[in-house]
Amino acid sequence: MELRDRVALVTGAGRRLGRAFALALAERGMRVAVHYNRSDAGARETGAEIERHGGTALLVQGDLADAAAPERVVAEVASHFGALDVLVSSAAVMRRTPFGEVSAREWDEMFALNLRAPFFLAQAAAPHLRRAHGAIVNIADLAAFETWPAYVPHGISKAGVVQMTRALARVLAPEVRVNAIAPGAVLLPEEWPAESADRLARTTPLARLGAPEDVVGAMLYLLGADYVTGETLLVDGGRHVRS
Repeated sequence: MELRDRVALVTGAGRRLGRAFALALAERGMRVAVHYNRSDAGARETGAEIERHGGTALLVQGDLADAAAPERVVAEVASHFGALDVLVSSAAVMRRTPFGEVSAREWDEMFALNLRAPFFLAQAAAPHLRRAHGAIVNIADLAAFETWPAYVPHGISKAGVVQMTRALARVLAPEVRVNAIAPGAVLLPEEWPAESADRLARTTPLARLGAPEDVVGAMLYLLGADYVTGETLLVDGGRHVRS
């Protein structure tokens, strides 16, 4: 898939991995819609950096946990650029919710953003992506394949992303390819102590934490791999092979 001069929508692009995805796609000549919700300062920084390097950015605000937002966001991007070729669904929330303490509100909020939003973004984007023979990359998580006692709802929501990716790959073929990335210990939550980071690095087969560049590389591979669809690529330093 040739990326130059095509249009990408990256959700959650005001910070962390979403920002790295948006910048990487802009570096390869894509026009990038930088979606954000509360990270308006970060989104402006992302957009400004894209434009400093000669790229084109559109800032699009929306709370994707609102059921009406995905369709509106996609419509705004397609109307502004006249096309949509790539959707990277990166916006998500990861909350510590130990079993026995999970509330229905926390569950609903997590699933609304982590699972419902990527589905309805894909549904809204599908007509544009079909015309463009485009691609979707969903961001899952290693938690989809492991059991983390303090993050059970998060893991379930991300397992849903993996299954959704498989289903959408079937539904949207052959015009649109749909894949996912499941990052491991990459950009840990800011509140995690240094000893937790050290422990994760020690117990990872490749003996280090991941960097945004590791996940960006996976995204670029999946966008360029024209005979790959329905896959979830684990980028976890080998943590999934420990046992």
